[in-house]
Amino acid sequence: MEKYYLWIALAPLIGAIVAGLFGRQIGRAGSHVVTIAGVGFSTIASMFVLKYLLVDGGEAYNATVYTWAVVGDLTLEVGFLVDNLTAMMMVVVTFVSLMVHIYTIGYMKDDPGYQRFFSYISLFTFAMLMLVMSNNFLQLFFGWEAVGLVSYLLIGFWYKKDTAIYANLKAFLVNRVGDFGFLLGIAGVLYFFNSLDYATVFGKVEAFAATEPTFDVINGSEWSAMTAICICLFIGAMGKSAQVPLHVWLPDSMEGPTPISALIHAATMVTAGVFMVARMSPLFEYSETALAFILVIGATTALFMGFLGLVQNDIKRVVAYSTLSQLGYMVVALGSSAYAVGVFHLMTHAFFKALLFLAAGSVIIGMHHEQDMRKMGGLYKYMPITWITSLIGSLALIGTPLFSGYYSKDVIILAAQHGTLGLASTYAYYAVLIGVFITALYSFRLFFMVFHSNERFDDHTREHLHESPLVVTLPLILLAIPSVGIAWFTTGDMLFGSFFDGVIKVLPEHDVLSEIGKEWHGPVSFALHAFSNPVFYLALGGVVTAWFLYIKRPDIPQTLENRFKGLHTVLVNKYYFDDFNQTVFANGLVKLGNQLWKHGDQRLIDGMMVNGTAKTVGIFASLMRKLQTGQLYHYAFTMIIGLVCFLGWLVYQG
Repeated sequence: MEKYYLWIALAPLIGAIVAGLFGRQIGRAGSHVVTIAGVGFSTIASMFVLKYLLVDGGEAYNATVYTWAVVGDLTLEVGFLVDNLTAMMMVVVTFVSLMVHIYTIGYMKDDPGYQRFFSYISLFTFAMLMLVMSNNFLQLFFGWEAVGLVSYLLIGFWYKKDTAIYANLKAFLVNRVGDFGFLLGIAGVLYFFNSLDYATVFGKVEAFAATEPTFDVINGSEWSAMTAICICLFIGAMGKSAQVPLHVWLPDSMEGPTPISALIHAATMVTAGVFMVARMSPLFEYSETALAFILVIGATTALFMGFLGLVQNDIKRVVAYSTLSQLGYMVVALGSSAYAVGVFHLMTHAFFKALLFLAAGSVIIGMHHEQDMRKMGGLYKYMPITWITSLIGSLALIGTPLFSGYYSKDVIILAAQHGTLGLASTYAYYAVLIGVFITALYSFRLFFMVFHSNERFDDHTREHLHESPLVVTLPLILLAIPSVGIAWFTTGDMLFGSFFDGVIKVLPEHDVLSEIGKEWHGPVSFALHAFSNPVFYLALGGVVTAWFLYIKRPDIPQTLENRFKGLHTVLVNKYYFDDFNQTVFANGLVKLGNQLWKHGDQRLIDGMMVNGTAKTVGIFASLMRKLQTGQLYHYAFTMIIGLVCFLGWLVYQG
């Protein structure tokens, strides 16, 4: 099996290398054929792996592929851990990536960087596969940094745009902050467990936690080792999965082409943090402080990033803030110890969020790359496939009963309600509950403004407006299918069954899903239960409010904006996070650098050390020069004085 798994990971890499190095020789068609073939192979093979584990009763695979280095007792390895969690992630990553690859043929057909783009997105898939298939922290960190590198390349793909360069630098720098915490967490694991292998570390956790280990930080201040490790690891997840306050890079990632927005937001990069925490559940379960921290961060992100989606007019940015909010929901599940529903929502969200992004790209193609929703309207008549698939994605996103998003999102809310972390759980429950209304409002604000309000574009656009080609609409249709039905077949086993047995660890006192599972009697019964649940009516209220404000009375939003100008300004300025970062960190570091340059480099190093040394030698030489008179009696006198001093020193020493 080792070679089989190795080829799943390497196939996209081979495609990326061929398209990247030989793109001019094989041309556009050759570039997309070789990369799609590589990702297509990985997709089909990943599905066979999932079938092997679930249907055929195959055993999980955990072995070393390559020993990179040996340092004393520490062995640094490349290895694969392929269990149910890994197999599920492999299918999600490769399938969504395959849809994005196919879609890219139509979206990027006129772009001069066509071959380069295919090389990058195939490399992105390889990096994510290496991350999810890793069986040790070293390889995890390699995949972690590799997805960060490729996202930097893709966000700044149109490198002649200043905004794109600013966005990819922003993403790179913000993620360095998170990655520093992540590296400290890995260092903590190595220090206390003397290993980087998952199985070895997880096998020692229970005994390690029983000793309640601490370490001295400053002046006798004792910190829990487990809490410190878990919080540091989660800080890494905050960067990758864009949690407050390290969320600021994700909306600006819209500067990249739409296909990469779909790939980043649905199956790679941002899902890495959620996956990592779920994989590390044996560690996180032993620190309620870390879980409470995760819960509060996730709830804050879910609610307050949703508010920002209400005031965006760029179609891609609305979907981007939706991603931020939904990532918050996933993190709330993790903090509630409902890791299974966290990764389950990751899976369902991957399908309908990729669908929504690619549908937005289809609209942008039809509108000749116009992204302002205020210049759209009535597109359902011109783009029926994009319209119906956008509707399916929106219904899944808001948690409509019988759609996939309902099963994952509703269970997250129930998990927060049944949470065991006191005020943190209460705060999280009300945050995600209010978030249901907000999600429905901004989702259908987009849907109504784009597809059902009055037409707000010129005659030239109208004359050329038509449905996107099959290479664009086919991925929409294929993504719409799991957006509706994937949860019908998977919810029972993944959330309340044995799917994650032996993979995800939950202590009995934190097991909220077992309580929720008592209400599970199949997907239809669970969907009917929605009508006795306030969540459904909050979502319905959001849809009705959006219809009233943007179809029935489109004059009201402007009135509300004028009346609540201050609040609107705060939201438009994204709570001033960017201004704070620019003023305090960016400008502050520039000023600090200038001061270090003036006082440290110029005065201390150049002035005192370099030039100061030269001046000292010059002064000493000028003094010595005065002693060189050429008079013999001067030299004799100097010798006598020296001899007297030497004899005096000998007497003193005696």
